[in-house]
Amino acid sequence: MSAKQRGLGRGLAALMPTAPGTQTSAEAGSQPSTEAGSAGSGTAVPGASRGAKLAQNTASSSVEFVVPEGAYFAELPLDSITPNPRQPRTVFDPEALDELIHSIKEIGLLQPIVVRPLSNNRFELVMGERRWRAHTVAGLATIPAIVRETADADLLRDALLENLHRSQLNALEEAAAYSQLLDDFGCTHDELAQRIGRSRPQISNTIRLLKLPPAVQSKVAAGVLSAGHARALLGLEDPKAQEALATKIVAEGLSVRTVEELVSLGFTGPASKKSGRKKAGPDWSELVDRLEDRLDTKAAIAASAKGRGKITVEFASFEDLRRIVDTIAGPQK
Repeated sequence: MSAKQRGLGRGLAALMPTAPGTQTSAEAGSQPSTEAGSAGSGTAVPGASRGAKLAQNTASSSVEFVVPEGAYFAELPLDSITPNPRQPRTVFDPEALDELIHSIKEIGLLQPIVVRPLSNNRFELVMGERRWRAHTVAGLATIPAIVRETADADLLRDALLENLHRSQLNALEEAAAYSQLLDDFGCTHDELAQRIGRSRPQISNTIRLLKLPPAVQSKVAAGVLSAGHARALLGLEDPKAQEALATKIVAEGLSVRTVEELVSLGFTGPASKKSGRKKAGPDWSELVDRLEDRLDTKAAIAASAKGRGKITVEFASFEDLRRIVDTIAGPQK
């Protein structure tokens, strides 16, 4: 079971302060089952004056919920909760969601969601949309929740912090969330870095990913292009060159280091089609074939449009390298 509990029971404690003073223990409600409506009685345990520690016993362990000062714990109807419109996370892995649903059915929810009260007995999610979605798909009627007042200025920040702590945002979602925080609340990069515990260069470099062409951004969002590759592409000024190199990265599985070298060499992508006579370029493949035949090993040539580049020669061992060097430079006397 432990292998299926990825991400459960982590994150909330780091984002919510422990209430001071005496803490009282209480049961967190009945265990959710596979049938709707069995997740709890709907009672609330106020914590505004003292802070309350709520323990939920599972088959294998006991997880304690700590409710901060000014908040309370409740078993809320799922249909009374509205998703956070500022949720920075847009992609929810179906496989991970299925694992969470199975875990909830087996042992219950190990970590309550966090909501803020609205009018007419309705609530808005602050943290825990994946848990809320899992409860909905599982057919449960209620969900354990910590209810607390949260200002609009903190809503996106709290949702962002939870997802950053759980490493569930892709680089593009993270960049969009940073940008939204800066635009909505007038933060500087330094102020945002202090508020969410990230370095200013990390925030600035992540936001720069939004300058990439849409075709490249879609590859980052889909997970076929890493954040490291994307940052390396920012070294190219021409969007078409960025798109061409991104396609080359995916097709050939280039490393970040190789991409950085191609960028430093002034990668321009495929030659643009122009009217008139087409200037013939050098036949690199012929040179590679000759090099491989002479050295009896695999070789590659990386070159810019101006002809600047480098030669890569593979070797299998130190002795193989010595053989290649002797072939090129002659045996050592």
